[in-house]
Amino acid sequence: MLLEEPYGEFGFFNPTGHAAIYLRDVCAETPTQLRRCKPDEAGVVLSRYHAVGGYDWLAVPLLPYLYAVDLPEQIPESADEKMVVRLRDQYRRKHFADIVPDDPKHEIPKGDWTQLVGESYDRRMYGLAVKTTPEQDDALIALFNDRSNTSHFNLLFRNCANFSEGVINFYYPHAIHRSFVADAGLMTPKQAARSFNKYAKQHPEMDLRTFVIPQVPGSIPRSTPVDGVIESVVKSKKYVLPLAFLHPFVTGTLVVAYVGDGRFHPDPKSAVFQPTEEETPLSKPEQVNITATVVPVAPAPAGATTGAAVVRTAYQSGGQN
Repeated sequence: MLLEEPYGEFGFFNPTGHAAIYLRDVCAETPTQLRRCKPDEAGVVLSRYHAVGGYDWLAVPLLPYLYAVDLPEQIPESADEKMVVRLRDQYRRKHFADIVPDDPKHEIPKGDWTQLVGESYDRRMYGLAVKTTPEQDDALIALFNDRSNTSHFNLLFRNCANFSEGVINFYYPHAIHRSFVADAGLMTPKQAARSFNKYAKQHPEMDLRTFVIPQVPGSIPRSTPVDGVIESVVKSKKYVLPLAFLHPFVTGTLVVAYVGDGRFHPDPKSAVFQPTEEETPLSKPEQVNITATVVPVAPAPAGATTGAAVVRTAYQSGGQN
């Protein structure tokens, strides 16, 4: 599971972020059709989006999802807004033209399709990785390929976190559940990660590993921490001060709820993938020494290894798997 930080104007008003599922041994025949991966493929990212081609879910290969490119040598060391717009549009025209066509003026269309590619330019991501079996992967492929893929997106009850909840619970039933205390009964990306993390730690056979994918350096504004529903209210002056003035009792109740069940943060000991020749970020979980390096909590300093450089190194060293 990928827990992704919020960004931009929407992230300011709704700081719950985004949730997606990365499957290492499942790949995309098309953005709406799944299959098993070939030896030189790195898996797929699945998620639910709002108003993208009328589909409920879409599948994007890992490298384009992170960097909007097909080859590792195309990953930039840093990026600005114009570069990202160009990379995303090039990928859209090549791979998503049927799903995301030009607007009526034959220009780049607006919309949430931009979240399909180049996510690492806009935000930092935290990952929680567990083991799956080939039989489970085959069953998921069959389920997704056979069922209807029509969007009924709803921000409250059929969002990206609900989608991730369904996929994780398919592999590990009852692993993810909503919280009526921390999120008022809604499923959020942070609650999905919180409950999944707790469940995995209670079941060591899942072999939980945590990691971080840094935001690409550059002039694009940095993403902000992920919050839950109650947490965003309690931590934000624009919400909590008016509420405290009008309804002090309600405000006190929210603070108690946040302190009691809402304070979950991604593991600060999570690792940035730092592969050797035998260990790459695209290897199977049991082949990766995932705890080797501490995750940076600030933008990487000059000369530091970026997520893009790590992925590029992994591919160039023959670690496509």
